[in-house]
Amino acid sequence: HGSRCVDILQREDGSFVFKEFRQDPEDAGRWTLVADYSQTGYATRDAALAAAAAAIAWFRATCK
Repeated sequence: HGSRCVDILQREDGSFVFKEFRQDPEDAGRWTLVADYSQTGYATRDAALAAAAAAIAWFRATCK
C-alpha cells in the first residue's frame, strides 16, 4: 500500500504475529513502526493475516 505495510512474522514457538509500518520521505526511506500487534500470537499465517485485516482498516481494504 505504497507508504504503509504490514509484516507477518513467525516467532520461535511457531506462532505468527503482525506489525504495521509506514515509510515517510522525512525518514530517509526507513520504515517506522506504527503499531505493534505482536502481543497476540496466531497458529497460522492465514489467521494472522485475517487478524491484521480486522485490526487495520487500510489493510482490510487492500485484501479485498
